[in-house]
Amino acid sequence: MSDIAGGGDPSAITSVTAESPKTTGFDANQIAEVKAWLTSQFDAVGKDVPDFEYTPRSIGELHKIATLSQAKTQAAVIVANDHRQKAAEYRSQAARLREILESVGLAQESLPSNVVSSAHVLAKVSNLLDIRDTELSSFLVAVADLSLRKTAVEEKRGKVQQESKVLLEYTRKAIARLTYLKRTLSQLEDDVAPCEAQMENWKTNLAIMESKERQYLKEYGYYKAMLNRVGYTPEVSHGVLVEMAEHKKDLEKKTKPILDTLRSYQDLPPDKALAALAIEDKKRQYAAAEKYLEDVLQSALASSE
Repeated sequence: MSDIAGGGDPSAITSVTAESPKTTGFDANQIAEVKAWLTSQFDAVGKDVPDFEYTPRSIGELHKIATLSQAKTQAAVIVANDHRQKAAEYRSQAARLREILESVGLAQESLPSNVVSSAHVLAKVSNLLDIRDTELSSFLVAVADLSLRKTAVEEKRGKVQQESKVLLEYTRKAIARLTYLKRTLSQLEDDVAPCEAQMENWKTNLAIMESKERQYLKEYGYYKAMLNRVGYTPEVSHGVLVEMAEHKKDLEKKTKPILDTLRSYQDLPPDKALAALAIEDKKRQYAAAEKYLEDVLQSALASSE
């Protein structure tokens, strides 16, 4: 006990003189206690106290170790004395019981071997059941208590096994989920490069589309301004233009015979009076055709409105 509380290997102490320490800044009582404790510890093992340097730190640490060692040694002495006293009491009681057993003829030497064996078994059972008498009721109570504890332990064991099964199932599912997540992560990592390439392509296409959008908006504004300059209105739709083109074709068909007739007049001998009449007639027909075309256009515009 004193070796344990003595504080470590004395050879680890730095060597210097241990003869007359410098008392400047030291507590003389602590130094005396430390020297006395070191001397007692090394004398107990037949060795001399090694040289070391007396410093405030070393003296303080050694004084703490010495105080703790002395306290533990004193406690150990008290416990040892108590155990010795109890052993003496047990020996005295055993001697008294032996005398009583011998006086009634129940000494261990005079008993049969089977009785001695039974007594040893009974003593072991009593120690196992933690009872101090041989009454049947005490044995029954102890056995019942042991049975109850066994039942409680079995119940706890069943619960623990059930919980272990549940935890094992959770662990199995967690491992399966972890495997699935690892596989998914591996697939995602494999898809990173193609996706990044596709994203770069999309970024390039997006930049091109934005450029085209700005160009188309610019052209749209230009064409809109141009239509405004030429007087385009939403009423002049494609259907109206198609209808006007059809009317134009009809008028061209109607005026074509007149133009052919006028061209045929160019082959006649010049007669100023007849030519003037013919020209006037054709002018009237042409004017009527233009008026008809204008009326058709006006009616088409009015119907679209």
